[in-house]
Amino acid sequence: MIDVQDLTKYYNDFCAVDHINLSVAPGEILGLLGPNGAGKTTTLRMLTGYFRPTSGRISVKNLDMPKDTLRIKSLMGYLPESAPLYHNMLVYDYLVYVARIKGITDPDKQMERFRTLADLCGLSAIMDKPIATLSKGLKQRVGLAHAMMTDPEILVLDEPTSGLDPNQIAEIRAIIRQIGKEKTIIFSTHILSEAEATCDRIIIINNGRVVADDTTANLKHKGMQNSFVRLTLKGPDRKTAHDLLASMDPALDIRPAEPKEEGLVCFEIHPPDNRDVRSDIYLKIKQTDWVIMELARETQALEKIFQQLTRQEA
Repeated sequence: MIDVQDLTKYYNDFCAVDHINLSVAPGEILGLLGPNGAGKTTTLRMLTGYFRPTSGRISVKNLDMPKDTLRIKSLMGYLPESAPLYHNMLVYDYLVYVARIKGITDPDKQMERFRTLADLCGLSAIMDKPIATLSKGLKQRVGLAHAMMTDPEILVLDEPTSGLDPNQIAEIRAIIRQIGKEKTIIFSTHILSEAEATCDRIIIINNGRVVADDTTANLKHKGMQNSFVRLTLKGPDRKTAHDLLASMDPALDIRPAEPKEEGLVCFEIHPPDNRDVRSDIYLKIKQTDWVIMELARETQALEKIFQQLTRQEA
């Protein structure tokens, strides 16, 4: 559906997007993830034809930018982070205005489309409300209806849940998943949980470069590969406990950790082959009179992976 090769964008001497390569399959929900200032918005604006890249190639359904920009735009619906709404208009009047500028002038076709969008975006109860009086979450729904007016094949959303409360985020997320059953969707966010809950695939960018491109399942599997056992004991001193654990297997990487309570000793135990050593530890500690306060296997959460990939080096 979309193929991007060596996409680069400079603002004077500043490189905002640095030779990005990505592809999006038909019907895929792709999350473009990264910290603020990573280059997400610039990338989306180039994909939608609003910015011209400094170099690189963008192809959408075998159409190339910039030669086929207008035809590519006709395939896309785009919702920027700040929805372009006229606050002095009623929701219905605004949708009529959008329909007309999108070429939908027949009243019957307009009403048919409005009913579909009202049902999809939850607008039925606010059609007669001034946009200025709506909450940000409802304004985002109106903006989403704008982006979906022509029933585009591809939907591009820039930070669609930014500034929303948890209930509004859940509502927008549900709408995106519903639309994603029939459309190809690309949306940007800096919130990993949003991408994890909604996307088929995640691309993480940092400083304008792609640093990860994988499914959420594979990223979680990579987190499992970096698992460790957290052990907290009551009774022994740190050295005695360390020596006993080390006697189980010299290859164990036993790291002291900060206990949650005073008077306890705590370790992070990293087995070299990533196996689960909790049962071995339990049987070893059972031979003593020490009390196990905590024995848990912890995996590297996606948030930790994201932090590592986007860490700024001094």
